Amino acid sequence: MLKKLINIIWKAEGQEDILTPINQQAKFELRYESLVIGILQLKEGIWTFSYSIEFRNQNKIKPLTDFPDIEKVYQSEDLYPFFIQRIPGLNQPKVKVAIEVENIDKTNEAELLKRFGQYSIANPFRLVVA
Repeated sequence: MLKKLINIIWKAEGQEDILTPINQQAKFELRYESLVIGILQLKEGIWTFSYSIEFRNQNKIKPLTDFPDIEKVYQSEDLYPFFIQRIPGLNQPKVKVAIEVENIDKTNEAELLKRFGQYSIANPFRLVVA
């Protein structure tokens, strides 16, 4: 029940069936220009986010609102809203075509994030597969 509630709150329309894969690993770098802000990883069904040493040693860019403690390693079974918003609604015609042509599992958060997550209209950061 809690998992269903989280999906309703965190995920946009058309993303309800997207799940965190249990048996897959993934690693991403969140960047702003040449600065690595932090690392997002998936291991054994757990997403982690932590700030890079480079980010912790600078003072120009503030921590992300979703991750206020720069020393903490954040962990969750669900992909954080900051990152899930980078995956477009799966009902969009261009997205449907890309999923079909590229044979992407439309229920796999990691695969969708790899394909669609590099840029977001919501913020200036780039998400790069590491």
